[in-house]
Amino acid sequence: MTMGGLTLFGLLAVTAMLAFYALEDRSPWFILAFTGASLLASAYGFLQGAWRFGLVEAIWAGAVVHPWRKRLG
Repeated sequence: MTMGGLTLFGLLAVTAMLAFYALEDRSPWFILAFTGASLLASAYGFLQGAWRFGLVEAIWAGAVVHPWRKRLG
């Protein structure tokens, strides 16, 4: 069983989201990293043709920016 490049990209994006979500309490920079990983997952969704997933992930990334700013400020 082989994994295509797009599937590997999606796997890495979602794995990064999980890891950064688990580390959010340690630093606001992990919140920002989670946002970036969400954007990567969004890109995966659009590239794969699952535009609903891509749209939800993009909205999720935008929603996470507010807590990041709050923690910095």
